[in-house]
Amino acid sequence: MNPDQDPRTRALLASVFGFSAFRPGQEEIVEAVIGGADVLAIMPTGGGKSLCYQLPALAREGLTVVISPLIALMRDQVRGLQQAGVAAGALTSGNTPEENEAVFEAMDEGRLKLLYIAPERLASSATTNMLRRSDCRLIAVDEAHCVSQWGHDFRPDYLRIGELRRSLGVPLAAFTATADNATRGEIVERLFAGGEPSTFLRGFDRPNIRLAFAAKDNPRKQIMAFAAARKGQSGIVYCATRARTESLARALEEAGHTTAAYHGGMEDWERRKVETLFQTEEGLIVCATVAFGMGVDKPDVRWVAHADLPKSIEAYYQEIGRGGRDGLPADTMTLYGPDDIRLRRAQIDESNAPPERREADHARLNTLLGLAEATACRRQMLLAYFGEVSAPCGNCDLCENPVKTFDATEAVRKALSAMLRTGENFGTGHLIDILTGAMTDKIKARGHDQLPTFGVGRELSKGAWQGVFRQMMGRDLVRPDAERHGALRMTQDARPILRGEASIEFREDSVKRIATRAEPRALVSDEDAPLLSALKAKRRALADAAGVPPYVIFNDKSLIEMAETRPSTLDQFAGITGVGATKLERYGTAFLEVITGAGVAGAHPARRKLAGTGAGEVFDRLAEAQSELARGEDGTGKLMSCASNTLRAIAERRPRSLSDLERIPGMDAAKVERFGEAFLAVLAES
Repeated sequence: MNPDQDPRTRALLASVFGFSAFRPGQEEIVEAVIGGADVLAIMPTGGGKSLCYQLPALAREGLTVVISPLIALMRDQVRGLQQAGVAAGALTSGNTPEENEAVFEAMDEGRLKLLYIAPERLASSATTNMLRRSDCRLIAVDEAHCVSQWGHDFRPDYLRIGELRRSLGVPLAAFTATADNATRGEIVERLFAGGEPSTFLRGFDRPNIRLAFAAKDNPRKQIMAFAAARKGQSGIVYCATRARTESLARALEEAGHTTAAYHGGMEDWERRKVETLFQTEEGLIVCATVAFGMGVDKPDVRWVAHADLPKSIEAYYQEIGRGGRDGLPADTMTLYGPDDIRLRRAQIDESNAPPERREADHARLNTLLGLAEATACRRQMLLAYFGEVSAPCGNCDLCENPVKTFDATEAVRKALSAMLRTGENFGTGHLIDILTGAMTDKIKARGHDQLPTFGVGRELSKGAWQGVFRQMMGRDLVRPDAERHGALRMTQDARPILRGEASIEFREDSVKRIATRAEPRALVSDEDAPLLSALKAKRRALADAAGVPPYVIFNDKSLIEMAETRPSTLDQFAGITGVGATKLERYGTAFLEVITGAGVAGAHPARRKLAGTGAGEVFDRLAEAQSELARGEDGTGKLMSCASNTLRAIAERRPRSLSDLERIPGMDAAKVERFGEAFLAVLAES
């Protein structure tokens, strides 16, 4: 969409959301949704998906219903929209009767533009009737991958969305951050009845996020060091078990961090409390299972760590995507080890999915393990999985510190031989004892000291062999068998290496110090840091007074721009990213007083509404011309002036003749005679 061809869309983008331009990939999607097309958009977390249905909802007639999976997400977005002056509401199980009544009243009066509901509400036929009565013209589906029955976030009630679309006969726009080809097919089949929606696959790159992996070596110590280097910054630590979330949270708390645990074993009220804290407390660290973060649109998460390997490449990308949603730098670090690989393989093998789906899940895990064991730029490999070609990023651990590799062909053949000669009945520990010639009771009892492979791997230490086996599991050359207590079995991919038909290279497996950076990356210069702190304090005070998270007032990116550019007038302040018309009206003067250190003269409301627009400057020049002619050209005439709303109308409509000017409300013949020529001269010059 060319913004010049649709000035209303561009005006909404600026006046409501405070953006002067679309992010890459948004423009075409917005155009398609406004035009009434069925749309499937796959965009990265933090890539601006919500604007792609929120802006069309304002540009189109009627109500837009947004189906979203988590209450926290709905509340977060509704608060943000309301702060921007948009009539939005949510119907959730967490609403008070008063909140529900306010939403129903706005719907009955036709004032509501966006209504958020959970998919569970679709189980009631009353929902369809309610939406039909409320003139619902568009359905937007957030986290559309939840419709995939074999996906990691499956929600059964998402299967009802297609029926709702058919009942209402309205277009549907579906959005997700992670969807491979199989999941996309499910979305199209279940939401669009197999039709052909306009599909947009937008760039997955999040260049502001630094990627890093590390083999586990005292994981708690590694997490603690990573968090210590970023003390005072908001972060998330994802863990595979509930117990680990609690133990890590305690350790971080004891180290002086503000921390909370979050997992599915907690009561609903406990989880809501943590979600609220995360939204409102700056610098909080949440140690969580994967359930956390999906519904929190917090833009200033500065780091994400994984204490355990995620389930899949899609889960990894979605979870790290919760960092740096404001476009500012964010760090990630993912720990992994053989136990993680065994756990994830077992989870796949023990699932109820059909065999072909389990193999697809193993393939996705293989991609993640390949990313963990990569020897070159991680971002190149990650984006290649999503079908994108890129140059080395310079913002991952391997670009910053290239790894050394070695020819591991002979070591792999020795390991495979030890496995096969013991009937693929043993795990890593026993196999390493065989290879290194360790005379253990277990080896003696089974006669494994008589095997040809006994002691053939003494050239490598036990630690080095652990690295070899881990990388063999990571390359899917061997898999732990859950039915035989984790005993390793060889895969088909290993046979060419065993037969001498292929070679393989591994990373030199030295446990390196995690690049934790002694100091967090500064978001502003030392000169601007005090002002940024003062702006954050003002934001906190305003947020507390309004009962909303601080980032709903302005996110960090907006405050940083204020600190760096130091606007001194409302017109200049209106140019800050994220400052729309409503926020300018509510908060402009308060923040300008912090920036300038002095009181700000209050402009007439009519003038404030023009702040940041070309019409604002025209208004000022019209007011000057009026002041000069208030008593006529000779200064002896009757005092005469135009109301501020009249000057605003002239500045916005730009009349070209005296007769056009006389049609402006508030401009009678006498005022046209007194000010007309001067006003037209101002308009001509502008």
